Amino acid sequence: MAKPDIYIADTGDRGRGVFTRKKIKAGDIVESAPVIVMSHEDRLHIDQTILQNYIFEWQPEGQNMCCMALGTIPMYNHDYESNCEYYMEYEEMTMFVQAVRDIEAGEELTVNYNGTWNDGSRVWFDAREEAEG
Repeated sequence: MAKPDIYIADTGDRGRGVFTRKKIKAGDIVESAPVIVMSHEDRLHIDQTILQNYIFEWQPEGQNMCCMALGTIPMYNHDYESNCEYYMEYEEMTMFVQAVRDIEAGEELTVNYNGTWNDGSRVWFDAREEAEG
C-alpha cells in the first residue's frame, strides 16, 4: 500500500508519474504491494501488449517469470540515478519501493528499471545510443 501522500500526476515530458506531497527520508518504505506472478509463456503474450511496459522480471531461484505489481509501483518512471529502489519479496509475493535518498515534497519518485538505483546500463527504450551514433 502506498503512503497517503503519494499520488500520480502528469510529468510534463514523460507521461504520468508518481509524486509525493510530503518529504520522504532516505530509507523510508514508500510503497508495498502484492504482485501477480506469471509464467514465461504468459510473458510472451504480455510482450505483445502495452502491459509489457509495466511488468517486472520475477526470478526466484533462477526461474524465468514476470509479475505485475499492484498499486502505483508500475507507474514509477525510470531514472539512471533514481531516488527510490524497488525490491522483490518472493516468499510473500510482494514488492516494495524504498527511498535511497531524502526526497522533497512535490518531487517525482523514480526507480531505475535496471534494478539498482544507479545502474547506468542502457534500458530497452533509451534511444540515446541511436541518436549519438
